[in-house]
Amino acid sequence: MLGAIGILTIVFILCLLINIPIAISLAISALTVVLIEGTIPISFLIQATFTSNDSFSLLAVPFFILAGELMSTGGISRRLIDFFKSMVGSWTGSLGLITILASLIFAAISGSGAATVASIGGIMIPHMINSGYKKPYAAALTASAGALGPIIPPSIVFIFYGIMAGVSISDLFIAGIVPGLLIAVILVIINYIVCKKEGYVDQQPEEEKIGFWRSLNEAKFGLLAPIIILGGIYGGIVTPTEAAVVAVVYSLIVSIFIYKELRFSDLMDVFLNAAVTSGSVMIFVGTATFFGKILTLEQVPQYIANGISDFTTNPIIILVLINLFLLVVGMFIETVAALLIFVPLLLPIVIPLGVDPLHFGMIVCFNLTLGLLTPPLGLNLFIGAKVANIRFEETFKHLTPILVALLILLGIITFVPQLTLFLPHLLSGK
Repeated sequence: MLGAIGILTIVFILCLLINIPIAISLAISALTVVLIEGTIPISFLIQATFTSNDSFSLLAVPFFILAGELMSTGGISRRLIDFFKSMVGSWTGSLGLITILASLIFAAISGSGAATVASIGGIMIPHMINSGYKKPYAAALTASAGALGPIIPPSIVFIFYGIMAGVSISDLFIAGIVPGLLIAVILVIINYIVCKKEGYVDQQPEEEKIGFWRSLNEAKFGLLAPIIILGGIYGGIVTPTEAAVVAVVYSLIVSIFIYKELRFSDLMDVFLNAAVTSGSVMIFVGTATFFGKILTLEQVPQYIANGISDFTTNPIIILVLINLFLLVVGMFIETVAALLIFVPLLLPIVIPLGVDPLHFGMIVCFNLTLGLLTPPLGLNLFIGAKVANIRFEETFKHLTPILVALLILLGIITFVPQLTLFLPHLLSGK
C-alpha cells in the first residue's frame, strides 16, 4: 500500500512540475498505479469518470456558470454597480465599498468566485485606478471580494461538498449566509481603514452620476435575481439544480428582452464560454473521482486516520492540523479537485470526533476558498492582477492584512460551530 501511495504521489508531482494540467495529472498518476498493480481493470477509469458526472445535483454547476456569463454579458452586473454607486455616494473608500457590495450580490447569483472577480473586477478595477487607487490594492480587494462567491449561497463549491459528503445542499447554502456576510463586513472595515490611510476619497463626476431611484429602477431585476433563486430553494419550491435553471432562464429574459443588451447573435459566444468552463470543471470531477477511488482502494483514508490518531487524539489539535493541511492544499490544487479528493479522506477522521458534517463542510470550503487568494494557484488573484495589468506578486502587500483577518475568521468558524449551524437548525426546527 505504501508503495502505491509513493507511486501515486511521485507521478502526480512530476506531472505538475512539467506543467501537465492538474485534471490530467490526477488521471495519469492514478492510472499508473492501476497499470503497475494489475489488479484493477483499466475500464475502471471510464466507469468512475462517467458515473461521477452522472448526477442530477451536479447539473446545477454548468447552469450557474451559464447564468453568471449571461448576467455579466447582458448588463446586469453593470446595473448593480451603478445602483451601489448611487446608494453609497462619494466618501472615503466608496469605490472599494461598491466593489464589495456588488460582489456580494453577484456571488448570490453566480455562485462562483472567479466569475465574480472577472465580472465585477472588469468594471470596478479600472474605475478605482482612475480615481487614484493603487493598482495592487484595487486588484487585491477585488480578488478578496470574489472570495464571497464560494461562500455566499448559492455556491458551486457547496454543491460539490454536498454531493461528496451526502449533506443537504440547501442546508449548506443556509449555513453559508453568516460566514459570507462576515467576510463582507471584514472587507468593508479593512477597505475603510486602508482608504482612510491612503486618502482615497472618491469624487464621482457629475455627468456620471445616476439618481438613486433611477439606478434602483434599472437594477431591480438584478437585485431580484438572488431573491428569486434563494427564495425558491429555501421555500421548497425548487431544488438547487432547478434554481440554477431558473437563474439561466431569468438571465436570458432580462438580458435579451428587458435590458436588450444581449443579442441572439451573442448567445453562441456566451454558451461557448460557459461550455468551456463547465467542461473543464467536469473533467476535474471525473479524474478526481477516479483518483479518489484509487486512494480508497489503497486504504489511504484509514492510513491517514491512523497516523493522526497515533499522533494525537485531541480534537482541537486534529482540527488545527486539518486546517493547516487544507490551507496548503488550496495553494496548489484547484478547489473542486481538492474537494473531490480530500473530503472522502477527511470526513472519516472528523465524524468520530463529533464534528457535524455540515459544520465541517464550512471549514473545508472556507479553507479552500482562501486558496483562491494564495499563490501559486490563486485564481482570483491572477484574474484581479490581469485586469489591473500588474504582476500578481505586487498585490501581496495589500493582500496580507485581508488574509490575516480571514484566517482569524476561519479559526472562529472552526471552533464556534454555532456560527455555521444555528441558521440551518433554526429553520429546520432542531
